[in-house]
Amino acid sequence: MSGHSKWANIKHRKAAQDAKKGKIFTKFIREITVAARVGGDDFNSNPRLRTAVLKARENNMPMENIERAIKKGTGALDGSTYEEVRYEGYGPGGVAVMVDCMTDNKNRTTPEIRTIFSKNGGNLGESGCVSFLFIRKGVINIDANATNEDKVMEILLDYDIEDIKTEDTTIVVYTSPDKFNDILEIIRSHNLPTLNSEITYIPKTTINLEGQKASQCLRLIEALEDQDDVQDVYANFDIPDDIINSMS
Repeated sequence: MSGHSKWANIKHRKAAQDAKKGKIFTKFIREITVAARVGGDDFNSNPRLRTAVLKARENNMPMENIERAIKKGTGALDGSTYEEVRYEGYGPGGVAVMVDCMTDNKNRTTPEIRTIFSKNGGNLGESGCVSFLFIRKGVINIDANATNEDKVMEILLDYDIEDIKTEDTTIVVYTSPDKFNDILEIIRSHNLPTLNSEITYIPKTTINLEGQKASQCLRLIEALEDQDDVQDVYANFDIPDDIINSMS
């Protein structure tokens, strides 16, 4: 889990850029639609939908948009049918890259993802070639300027969490995916400010990159994130802060 806060900060900045371009709402609509299609429209029995809606509301998505996406997912309204597709491959320096997409045309999406990999020093691999290098976790990022690790530990002492670490200016709480929403609500009930909290995939180990390979890898991630069908990108790099900041 080392270096996860760097990756979280990159994703947070990217989400802010997407919000300005209006792209982030499209991602939320697709996730909510698929979540409702797979698990139904009941928040209590469909934790995936509950998580998606909470994330959308955090980013000021109007409730009418959310309700429309749910209705499309359950079939109450007509809409596009999205297929969930995962692509796996390698970036510069042998970095493992996993890309989750939602697409209504896999025959369009696959060659586009392959081209992005090849143009940015990577290559698309077979299904399963890197997924074993990641583990699914709930990750709650708390602003360390507002509290400290001891206080967070005291609040969560009686609850089922997996780990707490301080990384730079962030206190990171790790949970199992099924405990994520409950723990997040507890933290917020104590008025602790959270940053970019989500259920995500964390690399089990990381690869250190510097210089040209580091810059090239960040360009690959950015290009993948900009592809219209991409929902999330995961990678196991560790890159110096100065290179990350220069690419922001």
